This record gives sequence, structure tokens and C-alpha cells, in this order.
Amino acid sequence: MSWEFIMTYLPLYQAAAVLTVKIGFAGIALSILVGLGCMLVQYERIPLLRVIVGAYIEVSRNTPLLIQLFFIYYGLPKIGISTDAATCGVFGLAFLGGSYMAEAFRSGIESVAPIQEESAYSLGLNRFQTMRYVILPQAFSMSVPSFMANVIFLLKETSVFSAISLMDLMFTAKDLIGLYAKTTESLFLLVVFYLLILLPVSLLGSLLERRVRYAGFGA
Repeated sequence: MSWEFIMTYLPLYQAAAVLTVKIGFAGIALSILVGLGCMLVQYERIPLLRVIVGAYIEVSRNTPLLIQLFFIYYGLPKIGISTDAATCGVFGLAFLGGSYMAEAFRSGIESVAPIQEESAYSLGLNRFQTMRYVILPQAFSMSVPSFMANVIFLLKETSVFSAISLMDLMFTAKDLIGLYAKTTESLFLLVVFYLLILLPVSLLGSLLERRVRYAGFGA
């Protein structure tokens, strides 16, 4: 283990980690919006849109992120839609993550007993108020474990961004291994930085799950 090599290229990994986090969380934020939209379409059973959303979820969940990135980065320019590598990464992650988030939110909302909705209507709440004050709080607490699992999964999926020449953590590690053959040191730094990114997210998810459970919504 060459500590001199590690200290020399530590700043390079720091810059790559910042880029990975920025793109990762931007894609996750967009995937949450996509997931919520898809969940509402499925919940409201909008005929045509429901079919489109169902097809999108099946395509997204059953194709690798790498193929989706290639389609966005190399395929869309063929029809006049060009993107840079960072934008491609964000939209690729949102396309993949939106389907997973939609399923997580759908399972949460379907776990709420129908009697909850019926009771809300009997108390005079309209559909919007029922959704906001009765259905969504309970659905959210049920969705937290799968939601946080999806967040961690999507952050780990950023490792394939190197395929579109994005200077993320994986690209940096592969580049240094190719240049200097310092495999142990490069992979050591790669593992350390992924742990620094993912462990706080995992701990935050556990804390959030406990808090909503203690609030009376969780199992």
C-alpha cells in the first residue's frame, strides 16, 4: 500500500465524490417527482395514462441503467436531442429511479386500509384533504424502508456513469489503475469514498424509519 500515492491523488477523489453526490442526489430528487406522478396516475386509475405508466415501469425496471445511459447519450442525438454527460447521468438516474420510487409509493399507499378513506369521507373531508391528512402520512411511513433502499441503490448505480466518460469515483479509480497500475490503492480510495457517501444516508434512513414508527404510523 503506497500512502504517498493515496495522499497525492486524494484531492482527485474528493472532486469526483462531489460530482458523484451532486449528480446522484439531483437524479434522486427528479426520480421522486417522477415516482409520485406515476403513483398518483395509478392510484387515480386514469385509463390511458395508467397504461403508459405501467409500460414505463416495466421498461425501466427490466433494462440496465447502462443501456439507458447509452440510449440517452448516444441515441437521442440521432433525433436532434443532445445532452452532456452530467445531464445524461441525472436523467438516466431519474428514468431508472422513477419506476422504483413509483412502486415504493404505490405499495405504501395500498397498505392503507380502505376504511381509513371511508372514515375520512364520513367526517366531511374532501378527496384532497383525505389524501393529504389521512392517506399520505400513513403511506409515507410504510414506504420509508423501500424508499431509503431505493436511494442507496441509485447512489450505488452512479458507478456506471464512467461508461459515458463522466469523471465520477469509478472513472477516477479506473483511470488511475490504467495509468499507474496502483490497483490496491485506487480501489481502497474508491471503497472509502463510497462508504463516506452511503453510510450517512443509511443511518439517516434508519433514524427516519424509527421516528415515523414512534409517531404511530409505522409497523
